[in-house]
Formats: sequence, C-alpha cells, structure tokens
Amino acid sequence: MAVHGGRLAARALKQAGVECIFTLSGGHVMAIYDGCLDEGIKVVDVRHEQAAVHAADAWSRLNPGKIGCAVLTAGPGVTDGVTGVANAWRANSPILVIGGQGPFNNLRRGSLQEMDHVAVMKPITKWADTCYDTARIPDYIEMAIRHAVSGNPGPAFLEIPMDVLGGELEWDQVRMPTIRTEPPLMVPAQADIDAAMDILATAERPVMMVGTSVKWSNASGAVQKFIEQVHIPTFVNGMGRGAVKPGTPELLNRARKAAITQCDVFICAGVLLDFRLGYGATIPADAKIIQLDIENELIGTNRSADAAVVGNLASAFDAMLESANGRAKALDYSGWRDTVIATEAELEKAFVAQLDSDEVPIDPLRLCREIRDFVADKDVILIGDGGDIVAQASKVLPVPEENCWMDPGPLGTLGVGMPFALAAQLAKPEKRVLIIYGDGAFGLNGFEYDTAVRFNLPIVGIVGVDAAWGQMARPQVDVYGYDRLVATKLNYTRYDKIVEAMGGYGEYCERPEEIGPALERAFASGKPALVNVVMRQDIDTGMKGSTYM
Repeated sequence: MAVHGGRLAARALKQAGVECIFTLSGGHVMAIYDGCLDEGIKVVDVRHEQAAVHAADAWSRLNPGKIGCAVLTAGPGVTDGVTGVANAWRANSPILVIGGQGPFNNLRRGSLQEMDHVAVMKPITKWADTCYDTARIPDYIEMAIRHAVSGNPGPAFLEIPMDVLGGELEWDQVRMPTIRTEPPLMVPAQADIDAAMDILATAERPVMMVGTSVKWSNASGAVQKFIEQVHIPTFVNGMGRGAVKPGTPELLNRARKAAITQCDVFICAGVLLDFRLGYGATIPADAKIIQLDIENELIGTNRSADAAVVGNLASAFDAMLESANGRAKALDYSGWRDTVIATEAELEKAFVAQLDSDEVPIDPLRLCREIRDFVADKDVILIGDGGDIVAQASKVLPVPEENCWMDPGPLGTLGVGMPFALAAQLAKPEKRVLIIYGDGAFGLNGFEYDTAVRFNLPIVGIVGVDAAWGQMARPQVDVYGYDRLVATKLNYTRYDKIVEAMGGYGEYCERPEEIGPALERAFASGKPALVNVVMRQDIDTGMKGSTYM
C-alpha cells in the first residue's frame, strides 16, 4: 500500500513514543497531520507557533525519557517558533521541531513562505538539517532525536519540503530505524569522583546548589540520598526545584546568600555559574569549587573548578555516596547545617510581615502566601510566567515534588504560562495545573486560553495586576527618574473578562481575603479559569530585584 511522507513521519514519531504534536495549522505540513490521524497521535492546535514549541518543551520536561514535538509551517510559522526553540536551548530541553518548506522542485524560485530556516535555527539547536528524500524521512527523524537527547540535551530542527512530505512510497521501500529517546548512561571517571570527595572531606562549611542537569540526569533520588547522609546545606535553582523533597532539613531558601558567601567548598550540581550566581563572584575567592555536569563543555564557565565530575549526575552522586561510606571518618555537616537553619529562621521572621499583610492594593508576597496556602494539600503542577511575580513566588511556594514547577528559565522568556500548562494538563490529566502570571506576561500568550477551552483543559491561572512591567520600571526610575518612565506602564485590565469571553471562568479580587475563595471557585468550575488580582505597584524601589547586571 502506498503511503505519503506525512504518514512516514508520523510512524517514526509514534515509534519514538510521541503521543501528541503541538502545531498551528499550515499547508506545508498538513501531510503530517493526516499521518497522525492514522498513527493515533493527538494533534493539538494552538493560536501561535511560539506556544506550540513551548508546549513541546514542557512535554519533554514532564515526561522523562520522552521527547516533545512541535510541527510548524514554513516561513512565519517557523520564525514564530524561534523564541520557543531558543528557550528550550537555554533550558536544555530535548525537543524535536519539524518545519515545513516550499516544494523542493521550486527551491530558490521564491515559493510561498520560502526561506532558509536551517540557517536561522542552527545557532539555537543541537542539530538542524533538511530531508530531501521521502524514503529517508524516518532516518532524519531518528538523527534529530538522537542529537536532541544526547549529552547535554537540547532542541533539534528538521525541515521537510512540502513535496517531499507529499511523495508516495510503498512501506517496503522505507527503512524504519530504531529510535532511542534515552541516551546511554555516561559514568563519571572514578579518579574525578575521588578528587571531588577529597576536597569535600576538607570542608567545614560546604554548600551545594542543585540545578537543571540533575533533572535531565534523573538524579533526584541519588541527590536526596547524598544530602540525607552528609547533611550538606542545599539550595536549588532552575529545573532543580523539586529535586530535593520538601521538608528535608538541608533544603533551604532564604539563607542562600548568607550561606554561599561563608562557604569554603561549593558544589555546583548541574548548575552554571551564570548571572544567577554573580558569574561565580558570589562564591568566596578562596572557596574550592566542585562542579558536576553532563558534559565537559559546561565545566569551568566564569570560574575554574577545583574538581570536575563529568557524566550522568545520578551515577556521580551514587559514586560519591559510595566514596563517603568508604572513608574512615564519616562526612557529617549537620552542625554547619544547623547554623544555616538558624540564619534561615531569622530571615523568615523578617519576611512574615509581608506574607501576612492586609494592605490594599494587595502586597505581592501576600498574594503568593494565599496561593501557597491554597495548594498546600493539593496535587498541583505550578507554572510561573512573569518577572517579579516568579521571583516572589519562588521565595514562598514550596515545590511538592520533581516536575511540579516550571518557569521562564535563564532566557527569561515570558509567555510560557499557558503553553506549558497545555502540555502539563495533557500529559498529567490526573493533576491540576495552576499558572501564576504577571500581567505583562499574560499579554504574550494569554490567547491560548482559547486552546484550553477547545480541548476542555481545566487549567487555572492567577494574574497579579500591577499595571506595570515592574522589573524594568524599577531600574528605569532609579537611573533616569520617575518622570522619565516610558514603555513600562500597563493598564489595570480585566483579564478575567477576556477569559470569560473565550468561554472560560473568571474571578476578580481587590482584597487579600478574597483570593483563597476565588481560587476555590475557579478550580471547582471545571473550566479554564483566571483569577484577576489587583496588586500593589512597586516601582520606586530602585534597582532592587533587577536581574540585568
């Protein structure tokens, strides 16, 4: 039986474990949609291609060992998806993006939406190429996925011209390759483990930061065992949030700066010394650095490591624990941990007044506390979408388990909220999904509420409305003066009414005591819902909180 290239692509995706694709309708890629119908792959059509790629990114984050897939039509379809690809690139998310192209037989003749997509995508992908032969579509999909998931993971881009997708072949003319979505386990060298543990054994005040590569190594269990045995004060960032169980005494939050500036050994577990750690300057100059990561190219950026452990982080922590158990003197930093816990408690006291504030307009931290109290006993995936609001939420909201928190990440890409939520609700229908929005971020992909309504996904969002791009307005006021505010003000828009107009459920809150009951009703509605909260505007606090340094 003759089949077209779209069916071959769908069969290869099916063999790779792809359960759904995210897309926005386009003529160049319709053959793939047709193939997905035959192969039982769900087609989720969104309202902007950026959202399609963000959703594929979230699918990979939420489904270890699987790959998210976005299918984009040619020209503006692909360029609209570039931001999503760039975000996945910085987040190391293994995704496959398939882009359409004008017919191969009209290449360079100026067909509709023709452009050099591969050149655009190469700098922000691990692999980007074009398939010009219908019979080789499965081969190219396998190559793309293999590159995406190997080593330090990231996005892959495959362009397939329209006539290549439409070409017909018999099944026996096509080789269907084996597609692996999990890379081989790269075990760190024992000599490197020994060097790291020798340094740690000399420490009196060690601190560990757990980050994104711990997630991509599926290392949370091994990290947890190591922390519980040696009692090292631990902080999390990036996709490391949730990798350490809430309630673990060593898992700390507010004392991060105090602990790091006093440490004598700093363990970077899947963490880059980027702007979030002052490019390494936050760590004392005389402190030793132990860096663990998936690939050697990630080691030593901005500051050299005194010991480098390269390979799968689960294997690394298992080996480190075995080394700790084999030492004559047990490694136990519980005394130092207790000192940091005391600092944490003092800082928490200073924080409580804002968490309990009855101020109107509502204090942003009181908003976050209300969210924290509401989700405390619920099985919820939390998604942060914004600047200030995400920073505030990260100070207040505990992450109940791995893969239960997602945010814009180091690229700072606003607009991820509903796209991430779409993937989360589809991938984990047994859980509820809550998006925490800033009002600026809502404006970027808020129209994806229409997608949630069409697919009957009861996602709930809560938007803190302060009518400003606060993270930009503060430094603008500090540098140029309050009378020079420009391009940083918004309106007190009723975003809840926008969601209602699309067929969802809306709530409006002006007082802090209204937030909890409004969230309760939003979750009970069974519809995509948005709670609109009027929040205090913090513009005149200067550069405090700026991430632009």
